[in-house]
Amino acid sequence: MLANSSASTSSTNSSVLQCPDYQPTHRLHLVVYSLVLAAGLPLNALALWVFLRALRVHSVVSVYMCNLAASDLLFTLSLPVRLSYYALHHWPLPDLLCQTAGAIFQMNMYGSCIFLMLINVDRYAAIVHPLRLRHLRQPRVARLLCLGVWALILVFAVPIAYVHRPSLCSYQGLEVRLCFESFSDELWKGRLLPLVLLAETLGFLLPLVAVVYSSGRVFWTLARPDATRSQRRRKTVRLLLASLVIFLLCFVPYNATLAVYGLLRGKLVVASHAARDQVRGVLMVMVLLAGANCVLDPLVYYFSAEGFRNTLRGLGTPLQARTLVTNGAQGSHALALRPIETIDTTGPDAASQGLLRPSNTGTPFTQCPQDSAL
Repeated sequence: MLANSSASTSSTNSSVLQCPDYQPTHRLHLVVYSLVLAAGLPLNALALWVFLRALRVHSVVSVYMCNLAASDLLFTLSLPVRLSYYALHHWPLPDLLCQTAGAIFQMNMYGSCIFLMLINVDRYAAIVHPLRLRHLRQPRVARLLCLGVWALILVFAVPIAYVHRPSLCSYQGLEVRLCFESFSDELWKGRLLPLVLLAETLGFLLPLVAVVYSSGRVFWTLARPDATRSQRRRKTVRLLLASLVIFLLCFVPYNATLAVYGLLRGKLVVASHAARDQVRGVLMVMVLLAGANCVLDPLVYYFSAEGFRNTLRGLGTPLQARTLVTNGAQGSHALALRPIETIDTTGPDAASQGLLRPSNTGTPFTQCPQDSAL
């Protein structure tokens, strides 16, 4: 740590503990988060621009994807202050920035879990229960749900920011501050462990169960012999598979390790200091996977949202050709995106058969306006 830093000017108090040697971990985080910033910032800024300006967020899925992109962009914008900490090995900035950056990371992770869950549940409603849950698949309802998600994660951000106050430690006779780490045992046993367990239950476990269940039901429905073999089916499968991969790769390892580490630090599970340090070392790697979700999420938009993909392709064409591509995309948007369920009022079973009717029948396969992003 920089002993000559302006943040390290006060004399060490005898009650302040010696600073742990986190420099190897800091170097790893500095490299990985630099890559995440370099890739995630332009990708999510471009994605948000496409959803807001080109696609106009007309569909249910695009509403959820737009909010997911906004959450990822917010996290990438907070990375420069993290990088300064990992480069200097101490916190040189105001305490409020440390608290805000720590809260934004948690908001992004659990917000991403919930938005991915909403995308999967929307596909479940469209394919498994096309008529029964049709009233829930409206852009207005999607916007209200997203507003509720932001309100929920902002409420949780307040206590998260409170526990992320920088901690003091002694380095070469001087007092320095650490951020994002070195929480005391008293804090873990007092406020931090209950907060972590509650956040993991609402922001991770419930979305994970919903994603696994909805994806399983959709895969089972599409695997039926009478299911339509269509391009829309392939897009749906890609979307759900991408969501599952992000959950399994980014969120499951981090949250599982965090739960174990919290139980150890909260003294609910007895273990040696060496075992705790080993779990912490694993956690410091898993947190990088959790942060990498903001780079993987744009892949979901590109491979599953045809309007998004066509817009990106149009950006590389000359202005006149781009206009033609855009107009063509809008035309196909209007033609191809009628209700995905055939409007047959003979009953829900008939509507479901309309969704799953084999493609070699003479009846045209129509879609819902809410599915235009797919």
